[in-house]
Amino acid sequence: MVCLGNICRSPLAEGILTKKANEKGLDWKIDSAGTAAYHVGNLPDERSIEVAKKHRIDLTNQRARQFSPSDFQVFDLIYAMDTENFANILKLASSEDDKQKVKLILNELEPESNTSVPDPYYGGEDGFEEVYHMLDLACEAVILKLKK
Repeated sequence: MVCLGNICRSPLAEGILTKKANEKGLDWKIDSAGTAAYHVGNLPDERSIEVAKKHRIDLTNQRARQFSPSDFQVFDLIYAMDTENFANILKLASSEDDKQKVKLILNELEPESNTSVPDPYYGGEDGFEEVYHMLDLACEAVILKLKK
């Protein structure tokens, strides 16, 4: 799960998908990162922590990290939260196989829509709740698709 700073959207997506995978007994390695290094080592944004907690997900074990080209070797799929970060991830790809791993997460709900998860950082509490629900639906679609 990848966004810009790895403190709002991608930590929520990591937490949501981890919870869903664990509930289904799936042994998946799930992580998140940011394309920028602004917040490396920091906890997720307090508002992400709070909205996740409201839905019984704990994000306090997460720390922001920057996406690395080595992530292409570690992960089978890389979900970008928005089109800008999608493009930034693709620039780091060293092969066509790497590029094929990169997807926009909301395309799991509406294929080929190329819709971005809005960045709630500068919005109010409602923005984080809205993003949570978008990601919850998208992560459910990921589970259903990959469990097959």
